[in-house]
Amino acid sequence: MFTGIIEEVGRVLRVVPGAQASELRVETGLDPGAIGASLAVDGVCLTVTSHSGREVGATVGPETLARTTLGSLRPGHRVNLERPLRLADRLGGHLVAGHVDGVGRIAHARPVGGALVLDFEAPPEVMRYVVAKGSIAVDGISLTVNEVTEGGFSVTLIPHTLASTTLPGKGAGAAVNLEADLIGKYVEKLLGPRAHGEGVTLELLARHGFA
Repeated sequence: MFTGIIEEVGRVLRVVPGAQASELRVETGLDPGAIGASLAVDGVCLTVTSHSGREVGATVGPETLARTTLGSLRPGHRVNLERPLRLADRLGGHLVAGHVDGVGRIAHARPVGGALVLDFEAPPEVMRYVVAKGSIAVDGISLTVNEVTEGGFSVTLIPHTLASTTLPGKGAGAAVNLEADLIGKYVEKLLGPRAHGEGVTLELLARHGFA
């Protein structure tokens, strides 16, 4: 489990393609912990398979290659890195599992004062969970949704985020990993059987005393 607070921007050293999986090598000053520990790379939870000096290795499986942007990484690319949350840590962002729900794209970028507003296009499987002023992870970064539009949403990157993550270096059309709010997905799953396929409606809430 992660928080979406990026600890460091690493640099891809090597990508070794295999028959179905790839081996990813990233340069970082972070101590990833023991072999077998988790590390979020651009919002994707990977298992650390090697660690020597400033080089950390991880295997990227076929499912991850198919559902995220990691398959497009090349040597020299910069990536957002975060180690997993410890139980005693402060939850500075929001609960992020590192399980990408879909790939979106940057539609527009516009500066506003010292900040940068980004508009994203996102697939329906992500947009169903996106709400204004809610949380979303973009390439592993915990961000607050400004507003929701048809087929997309917008966020604002403050100066700290601009200086500490890879998003400012990506222009219109760039692909990003998206993970919707974990709590929203579980709420939907739990309410499904209770709602008998109706979904959450005003009538359903009224029948259960929430009117």
